[in-house]
Amino acid sequence: MKAFEPFDQWADQQLERLRGNPVADKVFTTASELGDFSLIWHIVGASRGLLSERHAEQALVFSALIGAESLIVNQGIKRLFRRTRPTEAGDPRYPVRKPSTSAFPSGHASAAFFAATVLTGWGGKATAPLWFGLAGVVATSRAYVRIHHPSDVVGGAVVGVALGAGARALLHALGK
Repeated sequence: MKAFEPFDQWADQQLERLRGNPVADKVFTTASELGDFSLIWHIVGASRGLLSERHAEQALVFSALIGAESLIVNQGIKRLFRRTRPTEAGDPRYPVRKPSTSAFPSGHASAAFFAATVLTGWGGKATAPLWFGLAGVVATSRAYVRIHHPSDVVGGAVVGVALGAGARALLHALGK
């Protein structure tokens, strides 16, 4: 993926300007950790499920969809690319879990943008800034802690939106 190296270098330089800022470090390391195993998205789904019976049903469907998305990306798409990570275990300034899969596409970014797409479908356009803003923080966190190249994150976001659109179409067809 040499074609993306100039973008990756430029984006990493921009992130380096933020690295070392205590607030940015806390926000992005926390977001990265909460993105592990899509924990943040399961929390969001469960929290929404407490609001009403309809949301409770959606929470179960949402967790199943997140699981399916993870399988498709981590056991399918990533195996096609086998891209190495920018660092073996991330930036030593930010201790995070060392992933065992390929770098491309970012699973955190894919799951985040998948979740944002599905949640916006249920919540309406007015909720899009909340869900896509949160997705952007989780996705960016992976390049911030240097466990992904920035282009892995962009690729993951594209994959997530595409899979999310497919999930929304399926949900619509099923009347969910």
